[in-house]
Amino acid sequence: MIELIWDEKFKRLFKKWSQKHPDLMEQFRNKMELFVIDPFHPSLKTHSLSGILKGSWAMRINYEQRLIFRFVDKEKKKVLLIDLGTHNEVY
Repeated sequence: MIELIWDEKFKRLFKKWSQKHPDLMEQFRNKMELFVIDPFHPSLKTHSLSGILKGSWAMRINYEQRLIFRFVDKEKKKVLLIDLGTHNEVY
């Protein structure tokens, strides 16, 4: 199971995002429940990023919303949550 690391920056970001998108909270919870069990589940469409985000990964919350994260250990069991928003907001 994956351990999620919510630093203070991401906590503030998530608070703003959840206030802006209360209709997506159930979908977010469902995706995160799946993510902690299998971060590479096909429905999450997890993929590595390149360019200035090289070393980071993205997964889909829905068609528009993305979660950016980084594995912080070699076993890929700890994940630092970095950014959350639309495709244009996070890339």
